[in-house]
Amino acid sequence: MTPPASPLSPPVIAVDGPSGVGKGMVTRWLAHALGWHRLDSGALYRILALAAQRAGIGHEQQEAVAALAPGLEIRFAGTTEADEAILVNGEDWTAQVRSEATGGLASRIASAPAVRAALLQRQRDFRQAPGLVADGRDMGTVVFPDARLKIFLEASAEARAERRWRQLSQAGVDAKLLDLCAEVRARDERDRKRAIAPLAPAADAIVVDSTQMKPDEVLAEIGRLLRVCGIAP
Repeated sequence: MTPPASPLSPPVIAVDGPSGVGKGMVTRWLAHALGWHRLDSGALYRILALAAQRAGIGHEQQEAVAALAPGLEIRFAGTTEADEAILVNGEDWTAQVRSEATGGLASRIASAPAVRAALLQRQRDFRQAPGLVADGRDMGTVVFPDARLKIFLEASAEARAERRWRQLSQAGVDAKLLDLCAEVRARDERDRKRAIAPLAPAADAIVVDSTQMKPDEVLAEIGRLLRVCGIAP
């Protein structure tokens, strides 16, 4: 159930969209520019998927997977992708959380009602003064429906796969572009067709298609939207 919005609640900017569309870049920039907190909701699902794997729990055992959520102490550190750190119970899980394999596992457990229920309040707990920038797939539709600004980032599967391929290549990781594109499409299909909180823009979200845009152009457009909404960085 969605809690009633309070005029005293810290403001939220919700940035939703599919995997690999640039939500992390946008939300890190926004949080740094505004001095607000940041929530990477997708990382929470990745962390839970990894925790289940480490505990030997099958991802089809949704109740057992969900039961792990309350015991995870999660902290995000860093303001850029280069210095990002994801700490779980004091241990650095960054590399594993960001791997392609973990992304696939997270997409599979994300459709489980028990898992979504277990993580919902944890996500809302990130809403603290002076404000929150929330990155995910259902931030504007389910988690923070009263967000002050809702942005839905999108880009073609081909463009997202190519971006990821370049990132992996620069990191010295061998990856095939066609395989990455197939993985992106499969993940999109799962996210859009899941019964609970499917990937879709909120009715009042502003859609930004970054397929043909450079990173600085995307940030310039987001900055313009901030000014239109009266939120000054």
